[in-house]
Amino acid sequence: MDRFMLHLKNTGFAPSDTTKLLADARSLAAGFDATIRDCRVATKYVEFDVSIDKLHMNSLIEKLKPIADIDHARQVIEEHLEKNEAVKLGVFYFNEERFWEAHEVLEGVWKKCFEGERDLVQGIILVAAAFVHYQKDETSICLSVLGRALDKLANATGTYHNINIDLLRNNIKSIIGSGNISLFSI
Repeated sequence: MDRFMLHLKNTGFAPSDTTKLLADARSLAAGFDATIRDCRVATKYVEFDVSIDKLHMNSLIEKLKPIADIDHARQVIEEHLEKNEAVKLGVFYFNEERFWEAHEVLEGVWKKCFEGERDLVQGIILVAAAFVHYQKDETSICLSVLGRALDKLANATGTYHNINIDLLRNNIKSIIGSGNISLFSI
């Protein structure tokens, strides 16, 4: 089986719809050799984490049409990217609200970091992870993980690969202080 991030067009769904969307997707795919392991709702997408033989992906997409039309699908493979390229891709995924993918790409960056850079990158990874929980309607977990991210970013300042770390930290503080989660770009 191959693993895919399947992005359907969001036609008005919110994170509070994830449980129903996941149940609906599993029901529509019943009897089909596929595992739909998770659902996350972004502003533009409904994201399903799917395992399926890639030869059957188009059939699965057709089965899921009652939920929404496909925007795109990406096979999940371990990518070996140069560090700068990986950071750019991680930022792209983050800004597209594809937080799970941002988290995965930035994990590869984290493995290549030097001592002082590790906490900074881990802080950014934790922000992406927190927003994954938000997309699954897990607000309290999101806020908790954002607190851990803030701890990791405590000693960082300035910019990192065009990411304004001070603004990032202020956005996190604002969310934690208000308890209201609002997504932002980096």
